[in-house]
Amino acid sequence: MSFFLWTVKRRTLLLLAALTAPAASADAACRSLEANGARYTVCEFDARQASIGLFNLNEQGEALGSFSALSSLLQAQGRKLTFAMNGGMFDDRRKPIGLYVQDGKQMKRLNRRTGPGNFHLKPNGVFYRAGERVGVAETEAYAGLGITPDFATQSGPMLVVNGKIHPAFSATGTSRKIRNGVGVKDEHTAIFVISETSVNFYDFAVLFRDTLACPNALFLDGTISSLYAPEVNRNDNFMALGPMIGVTEPAP
Repeated sequence: MSFFLWTVKRRTLLLLAALTAPAASADAACRSLEANGARYTVCEFDARQASIGLFNLNEQGEALGSFSALSSLLQAQGRKLTFAMNGGMFDDRRKPIGLYVQDGKQMKRLNRRTGPGNFHLKPNGVFYRAGERVGVAETEAYAGLGITPDFATQSGPMLVVNGKIHPAFSATGTSRKIRNGVGVKDEHTAIFVISETSVNFYDFAVLFRDTLACPNALFLDGTISSLYAPEVNRNDNFMALGPMIGVTEPAP
């Protein structure tokens, strides 16, 4: 399938999902948002109340690849998946190319190399959870924190660093894609965003800084950007995924 046809199919599926989605309740985690002519889905979680984690491989050491596979794995463990989003860039085996910590175990070390592509558009950074605290930090700043996280994933570029937009971004940037990312507005609150219309890096960063009040935010990926949010009838299955950020709860 050509990229054009794939894009049309994706947008058609998203439109159908939006038309059939139930109305969000007052305490729903996810909501729709419009800003500067673009549409987004925004999902917010308090780490003191939500179990935020990272997932990548099944019990055989192979990449799960989809939200459905992750949900099935969790069900077998007596847990329910309530939210998920692709969670960082990966190699051709769908394994992370940067720092990756799951359940307190570091499976990939911090990547400080230079190279091509968005991951290496420095500063890049890390999203992490340590107990009831969450954070987004530029890679070198993260290295200096000296923390032992429960979960961490590295991606790039950073969107917002200490209240400043990434210096490589331009308001007139012509690269416009479906994008997703994560920001933190305080030490307990993580905000996950996926665009429903194509946006450039600058507008995406401005959304996190000015509309969502996140002094630090990290780009997770573009094009493959996917969301699992049953409350808004979303279970994207456009592309095979690598690391996934998920929120779980005990199965009923």
